[in-house]
Amino acid sequence: MRRLRVTAGAAALLLALPLSVAAAVPALAAPGTAPSPVASTAGPAAPGSAPTSDPAAVRIELPRPTGPYAVGQEVLHLVDEDRPDPWVPSAGPRQLMVSMYYPARAGTGTPAPYMTAGAARGLLDFRLPGNTVPTETLTGVRTWSETGARPQGGHYPLVVLSPGFVDPRTAITGLAEDLTSRGYVVALVDHTYENTGTTFPDGRTVPCVMCGQPKDWSKVDESRAKDVSFVIDRLTSRPHPAWRYAARMIDRNRIGMAGHSAGGAAAVPALLSDDRIRAGVDLDGTMDVLVPASGIGGKPFLMMGHPLGGDDEDSSWVKSWPNLDGWKRWLTVDGTDHHSFTDFPVLIDGLGLPRGPGVTIASGRAVELTRRYVGAFFDLQLKGVEQPLFDGPTAADPEVRFHS
Repeated sequence: MRRLRVTAGAAALLLALPLSVAAAVPALAAPGTAPSPVASTAGPAAPGSAPTSDPAAVRIELPRPTGPYAVGQEVLHLVDEDRPDPWVPSAGPRQLMVSMYYPARAGTGTPAPYMTAGAARGLLDFRLPGNTVPTETLTGVRTWSETGARPQGGHYPLVVLSPGFVDPRTAITGLAEDLTSRGYVVALVDHTYENTGTTFPDGRTVPCVMCGQPKDWSKVDESRAKDVSFVIDRLTSRPHPAWRYAARMIDRNRIGMAGHSAGGAAAVPALLSDDRIRAGVDLDGTMDVLVPASGIGGKPFLMMGHPLGGDDEDSSWVKSWPNLDGWKRWLTVDGTDHHSFTDFPVLIDGLGLPRGPGVTIASGRAVELTRRYVGAFFDLQLKGVEQPLFDGPTAADPEVRFHS
């Protein structure tokens, strides 16, 4: 069940990496280098293969974005003075770190790092207590974003992205960059105390307080929906939005949300509670807040997930599906697992580590399908561009099954 994968936190990078393997993992190329496409010079690992033993062969980069725009990135620190932190009330008001991605002029900024050193160390230490994996293993992953790049002209739809529980926001960087390259402004949100490390501007990296704690998952999703609405508030407020390019770049009438795992599940309460969000995507997230019998106001919704084995289906998806009252699609991608819809398979392949049980799809192919269908969904729903891709199964994508 997707619920088990959420509670176990299997999303984290190097999720089953033993210490003997971790000690052999070298530092990777710094941002701005030009390693071979997708993962490593050694090629992707076959299931069950051993990790690479040649430090010089390990060079990881995210797949190149597919759209025509270069990608700019800036990081925002947002404070909700009207809302105490739901998990650590003693911390004061809710604080969020948000990565803003925007269509930019190529070559006008500096290469953006994948994640902070503090967040990388938190992720590695959470998964591998006592580990010896260099922090640079994660901070050195090459992205396709440029910090401080000059923006392109024009108004663009806004898509807010929410990662899975335990995951830092960087887990879906590749999707954020690709959507931006296709002509979107993207706000990628860290949900504080719900992931292995959020780094604030003062240098503090706060841990995952909620990891391993008993919790009401519907409350987690509802809290994330509040986070998303607050981010939209700050990006669309007038006359002083929180981001310096918001007024000139964001089309306030075209806003969507997508997320992975708990982030995807949170799309349901977000669409129910915020009329500004016009369309939503759930990437393999159990719906802790079910779609009610009254629907979600006719808003378009895409569900995209991995097969559970046999004839099993996520019961929350089965219950919610008939209540979705607008355009809808439910896609299952054969050969994938829960985290095939994030950056982690590419990173794990790059390190030469074995894939998860039952994963037969190449990491690059999983990335390609996730980007293509999510991008096509928002092109259809926020830009009004017809997408025959959603008419039904095609020979070009035999892994993708349509439910009806």
